[in-house]
Amino acid sequence: MALHKSSSSHSSHVSAKEGTATMDPPTELARCVPGQLSTSTILVIVSEAWERCAYYGTGVMFTIYLETVLGRSKSQAVAIGRATQFVSFLTPVLGAVVADQWLGRFTAILAFAAIYPVGLVLLAISSTKFSVDGGFAMAGFCIGVFVFIAFGAGGIKGNISSFMAEQIEPGVRATATPGVYEDSRLTTERGFHYYYFAICVGTLVGIIVCPQVAKHTSYTLAFATAIIFFVTAGMVFVSGTRRYTRRKPQGSALPKAWHCMRYAWKHGHSGQKHWLDGALGADGQAWDDEFVLGLQSSLQACKVFLFYPVYWMLDFNVADTFINQGLTMRRPEWLSADQLNVVYNLALIAGIPACDLFIFPLLRRMGLRLGPVARIAIGFAIVVCALAYAAILQKVIYTRAPYYDFNGPNVPTGSTNDISIWHQAVPYSLIGISEIFTSVAGLEFAFTQAPEELRSILTALNLATICGGTLGGIIVSPWSKDPYVVYVFAGEAALLGVMTVVFYTCFRHYDGAAAEQ
Repeated sequence: MALHKSSSSHSSHVSAKEGTATMDPPTELARCVPGQLSTSTILVIVSEAWERCAYYGTGVMFTIYLETVLGRSKSQAVAIGRATQFVSFLTPVLGAVVADQWLGRFTAILAFAAIYPVGLVLLAISSTKFSVDGGFAMAGFCIGVFVFIAFGAGGIKGNISSFMAEQIEPGVRATATPGVYEDSRLTTERGFHYYYFAICVGTLVGIIVCPQVAKHTSYTLAFATAIIFFVTAGMVFVSGTRRYTRRKPQGSALPKAWHCMRYAWKHGHSGQKHWLDGALGADGQAWDDEFVLGLQSSLQACKVFLFYPVYWMLDFNVADTFINQGLTMRRPEWLSADQLNVVYNLALIAGIPACDLFIFPLLRRMGLRLGPVARIAIGFAIVVCALAYAAILQKVIYTRAPYYDFNGPNVPTGSTNDISIWHQAVPYSLIGISEIFTSVAGLEFAFTQAPEELRSILTALNLATICGGTLGGIIVSPWSKDPYVVYVFAGEAALLGVMTVVFYTCFRHYDGAAAEQ
């Protein structure tokens, strides 16, 4: 069954007049290019960058904060950190339902943005000496992170990328250059690239600024700095209110999808190409054929997303297990172990424009356009290389003096072996590059394969796969300590390696089917 290109994929076509769109496709000799991003699109992207400053600026400190201030062990800190990610990426489903059923995406983003800063304030208060000495620190941390930040950030994440893409006007338009057309499908791809680029820039600023503030002043001021970042995000987002394309909520599509599937199952027959074809041409029902086709492609996209939890389990090593590895390595006085995440973000920041402006256009001119499945598989394979390297590096760490595997007698807290932390630059960079392929392609895939009514839900389900990854991280967290870390890295690399082969074997035909549309 070929993947359906719904209206959300901007599959309208070209007119002869520059700047207008019709339903007639360009000839095979025509060349399509992405258009410029609109001001409203850019405002959404910039506001998300500032929000990520706050989210990752605080999150990157959690591992060391939990261990040094709140007295948790390494494995406990990993488990708690993964749990915060689990909740934050489960709540986008709630955000999508609220937007579709009642508020619309714009108002839903504002509503959840009002909840978010309460959690940041609680973090700042709970990290004060008064709270730590008074026993409120852990309770304040949990309430701030698991309730207010998780629901606020999740509600925003469930809607913001779809809202960004909706600012791109659909259609294919002639440019001033004969034979060259601006295709909104490529513009949407560009929008997701720079949306992710903005996330990386925001993350980079957050993980540089907040840990430095914590190191030179206090965690209280570091969390307060995140509040400033978030307020800036809100101001940028609201400034575009009059420019935004906003769609009214039309009720949750989930009940309609459920009734459609039940109808198809009841009225289908063995000769159909797809089991949902039984719902096509149904008179007097709440759906039309376009919705049925969009639901088909959405369900097929969900099959692709089933492979994402293992990827995210390995990806999130940069937030905890890699940091703990770095704590056992020699490093400069000015560098804290959690700040090597800068390398991961620099790889993304450099890689996204390189792919958008040079690598992907060059491949298109050569007649090779990497489909989403191919890009996702490439990202998986890159992470396999990163974790294999990390396992080898961990083995080398255990061969170095003076503490070897850190399980001998009288090993002091904060001890390091004689090996430079800069060896970690390789796996950090590789995992960053992998997200250009896997994570960006997943967001784009969720948006383009869903009908308008299911965009937020499918995007939220894509994000919810992160929950599976964090759950996997929680399960392996008891072994995320010396001397077992080397086996964790090696096992994760082997697992994803096998899954990458299975994934591409199962879904590579999706790219070919989509290219025929």
